[in-house]
Amino acid sequence: MLNASLKQLATQLLEKKISSVELTEAFLKHIKSLNPELNAFITINEEMSLAQAQVADKMIASGQAHPLTGIPVAQKDIFCATGWLTTCGSKMLSNFVSPYDAMVIERFNQVGAVNIGKTNMDEFAMGSSNETSYYGPVKNPWDTLAVPGGSSGGSACAVAARMVPAATGTDTGGSIRQPAALCGISGIKPTYGLVSRYGMIAFASSLDQGGPMAKSAEDLALLLNVMVGFDERDSTSLQREPEDYTRDLEKPLGQLRIGLPKEYFAKGMSNNVASAVEAAIAEYRKLGATMVEVSLPNTKLSIPVYYVLAPAEASSNLSRFDGVRYGYRASRYTDLEDMYKKTRAEGFGAEVKRRILIGTYVLSHGYYDAYYLQAQKLRRLIASDFTEAFKQCDVIMGPTSPAVAFNLGERSNDPLQMYLSDIYTIAANLAGLPAMSIPVGFGDKNRPVGLHIVGNYFKEARMLNIAHQYQQVTDWHLRAPVGLFEAK
Repeated sequence: MLNASLKQLATQLLEKKISSVELTEAFLKHIKSLNPELNAFITINEEMSLAQAQVADKMIASGQAHPLTGIPVAQKDIFCATGWLTTCGSKMLSNFVSPYDAMVIERFNQVGAVNIGKTNMDEFAMGSSNETSYYGPVKNPWDTLAVPGGSSGGSACAVAARMVPAATGTDTGGSIRQPAALCGISGIKPTYGLVSRYGMIAFASSLDQGGPMAKSAEDLALLLNVMVGFDERDSTSLQREPEDYTRDLEKPLGQLRIGLPKEYFAKGMSNNVASAVEAAIAEYRKLGATMVEVSLPNTKLSIPVYYVLAPAEASSNLSRFDGVRYGYRASRYTDLEDMYKKTRAEGFGAEVKRRILIGTYVLSHGYYDAYYLQAQKLRRLIASDFTEAFKQCDVIMGPTSPAVAFNLGERSNDPLQMYLSDIYTIAANLAGLPAMSIPVGFGDKNRPVGLHIVGNYFKEARMLNIAHQYQQVTDWHLRAPVGLFEAK
C-alpha cells in the first residue's frame, strides 16, 4: 500500500478496501518510524489530518469522490494552511500559525485530499541541499550521508521514502526538479503563472512557482489537475481554460523531436550522470523519437543572472519580516530601529542574510543599472534561446543535475559550488517555461540520477505524456530505498 500509485490508492478507497482514515494512519505510522532519522517533516498534526480523512470518507460514501479524495498529501512548509505552523524553514516564522489557506491548500481541501504534514525545506527556499533549514538538514533516504537536494528536499525525501504518496514543492531555480532528481522521484514545475502564488511565502516573485512531486508522471498529472487554476488574488495568475493533464498520457510518442543542447553535454557533467542520461535518450529512440542538436548559447549566463535577480527580489520580499506584525521578535532592544536590526540578525540564517545583502547591493543607487537592469536584459536573451530551439524540437532533454547527491556538509563552505548544482534548471525559471525531472537510473554510490525535460509554454500535458511513456517501459520510478524501507 505504501508503494501504490495515486490511481491505485483511489481505486482501493472507492472500492472500500480501505478507508481514508486507515490510509492516513498507515502513512502517519510510517512517518513516525522514519522521520527521526530523515527529518523530512517539520510539523505533523495527527488530529487535524485524521479529521480531514473522516470528511473524505464521508465524501466517498456520498458519491462525491475526486481522484485525490482521501489521499494523504504532504505540503511544503512554504504554503500557508489554516491552523498549521507555517515556518518556511526559518527561525523568523518558528511561531507563526497561519490564519488562512494558500490557494494550493484550498484546492486540495476542496477535493478532499488529506494534509498529512508540513515538510522541511531550505530557509525561505534559499538553498540547493536542504541544509539551510532552521530545523536541521533533511537526509537522502537512498544514502543518509547525502543531501536530498533543495529547497523542496523534505517533500522529495518524504515521497522517496514512501512516507507519503505525493507532496507539493516550489521551484525558483530548480527546487522541485533538483531534489526530485537527487531522491529518485518525479517532479514538475509548470509554466509560470499556472499555479497560484497566493499564500505561498515569497522568495523571488517573478521566478517562484508551485508544483507537485510524486513517484510517477501519471501521479503528477493527477496532482496538477488540482493545483492549476486561476486566482484573482495573485496578479501573476494566468486565466486559461481548465485542462485535464492526464488526457494524453497513453498516446504514443509519434514523431517526437527531442532537442539535445550541446551546452548541456559539454564538460561539467559527471560521467555516471552522463551514462544514465544517454541510456534514457537511447530508450526514447526505441520509442520512436528522433534527436535534434540544438543550442542554448546563453545557458552559461543563467547562474550569474539568477543570482542578481533572485536576491534582488528576495531583498524586497523579506523586508516584511521585521518583528512588528508576526513571527520572531528579538527579546532585547533599545528602540524601534534596534528591534528591526536585532530581530533580522537573530531570525535569519546565514544564507538568507547573504542573499538579502547581495540583493540590496544590486538594487542600490549606482549599481541598479549596472547589475539589475543588465540581468533583466540577459534574461530576455536566455528566453529567446528557448524560442529558437523550440522551432526545431518539441522538448529539450538533458541532465537535471551535473552530479548525483553530494554528501552533507560537503559544499556548505563553498556557496559557488552549491549554486552550480542548479546550472541546468535555472534557465527554465528565467524563461518561465515548464520543466520536469524523472528518475533514469543510478550513479556514483548508487545515488539516483534525473532526466530533465523542458517543454514550450503550456505543454505540460505533452511533457507528462513523454515522461509516462518512458515510465511504461522502465521501472526506475518504482524503485524505493529498500534498505531503509525494510529496516523500519
